[in-house]
Amino acid sequence: MKRILSIVLAAALALSMAACGSKAPSETGAPSESESASAETPAEEGKFELALITDIGTIDDKSFNQGSWEGLKKYAEEKNITHKYYKPTEKSTDAYLSAIDLAVKGGAKVIVTPGFLFEEPIFIAQDTYPDVKFILIDGNPHNADYTEFRTEKNAVGIVYAEEQAGYLAGYAAVKDGMTKLGFLGGMAVPAVVRYGYGFIQGADAAAKELGLADGSVSVNYHYTGGFDATPEAQTLAASWYQAGTQVIFACGGAVGNSAMAAAEQAKGKVIGVDVDQSPESPTVISSAMKGLGVSVYDTIKAYYEDKFPGGQGLVFSAANNGVSLPMDTSKFEKFTKEDYEALYKKMAADEISIVKDTDKDGKEVKVTDLKTSAVKTTVVE
Repeated sequence: MKRILSIVLAAALALSMAACGSKAPSETGAPSESESASAETPAEEGKFELALITDIGTIDDKSFNQGSWEGLKKYAEEKNITHKYYKPTEKSTDAYLSAIDLAVKGGAKVIVTPGFLFEEPIFIAQDTYPDVKFILIDGNPHNADYTEFRTEKNAVGIVYAEEQAGYLAGYAAVKDGMTKLGFLGGMAVPAVVRYGYGFIQGADAAAKELGLADGSVSVNYHYTGGFDATPEAQTLAASWYQAGTQVIFACGGAVGNSAMAAAEQAKGKVIGVDVDQSPESPTVISSAMKGLGVSVYDTIKAYYEDKFPGGQGLVFSAANNGVSLPMDTSKFEKFTKEDYEALYKKMAADEISIVKDTDKDGKEVKVTDLKTSAVKTTVVE
């Protein structure tokens, strides 16, 4: 009897130890790769030194969140640093601040926040957590009513020249022989607007160089109002393809999946955004990219080298290889790598003037304000 009792107690003890050693799913969502990747890191149990708070969308959106996460993850895995992402419960300043608080309590020393919607939360968080470093992607900290812009030494704002990336895409599309274009944006936030404006102006420049008549290039232009794949977005894209649109620049996270689905059915073409989206669909002929991963990686690296560029805003453009087209995976038929490099060289040298979402005085510029002749833009409500 004693022998049987000993065996039962030993089994119970083993089960208890196994239960204590297991991890429950994170309160911020399903367990991520970061949790398993950090298990081998010699650090205090349950603490994650590098953190990312997702914006609207998911960590695997093949776009903005994912591009930023891959930069953080790459550095963390190279240096064996614990890392994790957190997903806010909703789109609000309070929810973003709650997620930031979770990350800080979870041991974060550096927090990456992708998206201009984090501008107000970081404005607050940089004072609340002076010992934590914040990397704000696509914006700079400001208060709720935009009356105060302030970046403390523990924060850095990073923005990109999306208008240049969009310009490259529009120019390449027309040089490749396409004259019926579409721009399907997500929310009309500054970054998306700049992509669209650049796309139109690049198409216009290429058309003029080719000697095309005024109005010979058409662009359907629409914002869906969100960053999700929806039946409505797919239906709209399908109607454009059916009416003759050759390529759609899908600029809005998962909105691109709607355009790709429509393109696959219509044998149309898509230009992706933010990252190289060619693996997503055979319809993707190129992508207007910005160096999300590179900028996050480099800024985290600067932190660990005691060179964190806090208290300022950084701009990633053609001048520092911050925007590009992935020519190695692009499927252009006429637009060559030599054409691309010649255009990029001029852009990097600031020889190409591109109208952005605001003028030099900060006044809003509408798509109808763009001065184009070869391109006729139709705003689709």
